[in-house]
Amino acid sequence: MKFSFHPQAELEFDSAVQYYETCQPGLGLEFAEEVYAAVARISVYPNAWTALSVNTRRCLVSRFPFGVVFQIKDEMLRIIAVAHLQRKPGYWKKRTRSKRL
Repeated sequence: MKFSFHPQAELEFDSAVQYYETCQPGLGLEFAEEVYAAVARISVYPNAWTALSVNTRRCLVSRFPFGVVFQIKDEMLRIIAVAHLQRKPGYWKKRTRSKRL
């Protein structure tokens, strides 16, 4: 299944990779690998993850306190947020109404 990042989700992802890389060299890459592993799990089992709304679900990222918030539209996996689990719950909701998805 093809996937795309909402522009703000891509910024969140890049920022988290940079943060972890400054904490420990190589940790940013490990974080990125775990996020892409979550995307792969979503692609195989799109309905298996926690429902956050009628059309939106979240898959937790292994080893890191993040979740991949996503929607499936027109056979396309759309990543709405790469959300830290301890910060501002629901901040990404306005993105689900964006026409850029």
